[in-house]
Amino acid sequence: MSGFSRSDFWRFARQRPGMLFGLAVIVTNMVLALFGPAIAPYPTQAPAAPSLLPPNAQFWFGTDVSGLDIFSRVLAAPRIDITIALVSTIIAFVFGVALGVISGFFAGAAGLPNIFSVGIMRAADIFQAFPIFVFALALVGFSGPSTRNVITALAFLNIPFFLRLTRGAVLQMRNRTFVEAARCAGNSELRVAFIHVMPNALAPALVHFSTTIGFSILLTAGLSFVGAGVPPPTPELGLMIQAGAQNMMTGHWWTALFPGLALALTVLGFSLFGDNLRVYLDPVNRR
Repeated sequence: MSGFSRSDFWRFARQRPGMLFGLAVIVTNMVLALFGPAIAPYPTQAPAAPSLLPPNAQFWFGTDVSGLDIFSRVLAAPRIDITIALVSTIIAFVFGVALGVISGFFAGAAGLPNIFSVGIMRAADIFQAFPIFVFALALVGFSGPSTRNVITALAFLNIPFFLRLTRGAVLQMRNRTFVEAARCAGNSELRVAFIHVMPNALAPALVHFSTTIGFSILLTAGLSFVGAGVPPPTPELGLMIQAGAQNMMTGHWWTALFPGLALALTVLGFSLFGDNLRVYLDPVNRR
């Protein structure tokens, strides 16, 4: 991975509107995750007005069927969505990278290390053979809908992605000259793998980090939409879309439109930033 330069990064970002948009979305969501409920003009879990008021000067996004202010709930939603996505992605990153280093560094070795390496990959194959949403639904269904269970399910599902990305990078790094030099210096195989190889194989996983957060937000919303995610009346985008979708047919379009737009912009922003970060960290493709 090439060295990070702040000036080079901003020069690169200014040339790519998609990256600037993604960065703006990420910063906005992080700020709302910290301060959203505090700056919301109305309570997020208590009625603020009569139900199903259309957007107006007082309630910018209108109210839902329970009389809750949709704008206030959209401001508060990133706290739960970002928390679930960030915590689950960090857990998946740590375990996925560790397993990827082991499976990649010891692939083809003699004896037990190779058996362990092959076993890790076969387990990843089994988990990835199931449709992701169905598998997440089953995992949450076994333990019941709650924030903690959603985090556990998303982390479990995302581990194989980080595992495969790290394994591929380790396979390219493990035969480099500096690895042989580390062995000659008397380092153990595990120390060579985690101290010398892993830091040089993190770039693909780090690039995937932002995209995984966006995907986790989308999957969280999907689980909440079908009743297997965050329990109501928590201000969460999937729950808001699910509640609003029932009123769309009666002409109350705002109840699902604004949460849906917030979800779409959030996922798009994280994806655009991650995609452009991949280009930035690749000196061959960087302009």
